[in-house]
Amino acid sequence: MDKETRRLKRIKRRYRGEITFRVLSVSAIVLAASFLVFFLTDIIRTGYTAFEQTVIQTELTYDADTVEIPQLAVSEEMGELVSRGFLRLIPQQVEENPKLMNTTQTQWVLAEAEVDQYMKGKPNKLSEEETAFVDNLKKEGKVKLVFNKWFFTNGDSKLPEMAGLLSAVIGTVYVLILTMMFSVPIGVMTAIYLEEFAPDNWFTRIIEVNINNLAAIPSIIFGLLGLAIFINLFGVPRSSALAGGLTLSLMSLPVIIISTRAALSSVPDTIRQAAQGVGASPWQVVWHHILPLSLPGIMTGTIISMAHAIGETAPLLIVGMLAYIPTAPSGVTQAATVLPAQIYTWSGDSLRAYTERTALGIIVLLSVLLLLNAVAVILRNKYERKW
Repeated sequence: MDKETRRLKRIKRRYRGEITFRVLSVSAIVLAASFLVFFLTDIIRTGYTAFEQTVIQTELTYDADTVEIPQLAVSEEMGELVSRGFLRLIPQQVEENPKLMNTTQTQWVLAEAEVDQYMKGKPNKLSEEETAFVDNLKKEGKVKLVFNKWFFTNGDSKLPEMAGLLSAVIGTVYVLILTMMFSVPIGVMTAIYLEEFAPDNWFTRIIEVNINNLAAIPSIIFGLLGLAIFINLFGVPRSSALAGGLTLSLMSLPVIIISTRAALSSVPDTIRQAAQGVGASPWQVVWHHILPLSLPGIMTGTIISMAHAIGETAPLLIVGMLAYIPTAPSGVTQAATVLPAQIYTWSGDSLRAYTERTALGIIVLLSVLLLLNAVAVILRNKYERKW
């Protein structure tokens, strides 16, 4: 075999290898996209039904007996179909509106979870008599599906039809605000010092290496750190938004520092030299020139780190934020939970009605994450400067 023939074979072998590599790359992308589409399709198919909730039209009697025993407010047949959680609100309704006392009102009230599952065509535990009774109510127009506003206005509940995300949403807002308050100023100032003022010696190099390592360690380690420092050492209330915000700020700091340093280093040295040439001090160079020009990159990194923090569960479980919170917290030191922890709690419940609420909670969380990432991309594209 002459040299020319061997050369041609090597070329053909390289071409075959290139084609094989392309096929494998495209196959990997298609497989990943297929898993993503399957996941999103399954979540939406399971969760979209939670946007609706079954209500029943019934007569409610308000008197001394029903205030004492709310189950007596409806007939015996209706008592098996109406949500016990709604009936427990009767004393509160009478307290807020005393004119209801000694009256009978026809109202649309929340149905029990099994009735809701039956109306949505899902497996349920209704008996044949209860199923026939619901069918009769359906024919009379006394049972229907309406928009599930309670999912967005109620806190957590042991009854699926009463369970909502309000307390988790408010807890998440508290935690994110505290995380930004603690992590953004410290992270940006640290990045400015390391990038603009710190001498290049062994000490600063050790700090830089450790910051890069902290950005890569598992998030649960930050939960253990928050438990040891903030709760056990400083006495921050366990399960509070303050404990969660401080813990997530530790986790967000390395990401903010790294992204801020990258934004600062992207500003050309000619800007610094020009400012120094007209007599600006080092701090004036940073404050009046470098920081404003790098602000879009800093904002992008901050938003991405907050999006990362909002989806974290492990560190918050360590500091006790996996709690049953039926009412929204009114302060940062009160017990609170967050969206990921709430979804995790519902996913572990054995009642079927929580399955659709878990899926809808995931949809809400994914929507928030996509919104935050979209804002980061928009800001980057709008304000980014290329030198």
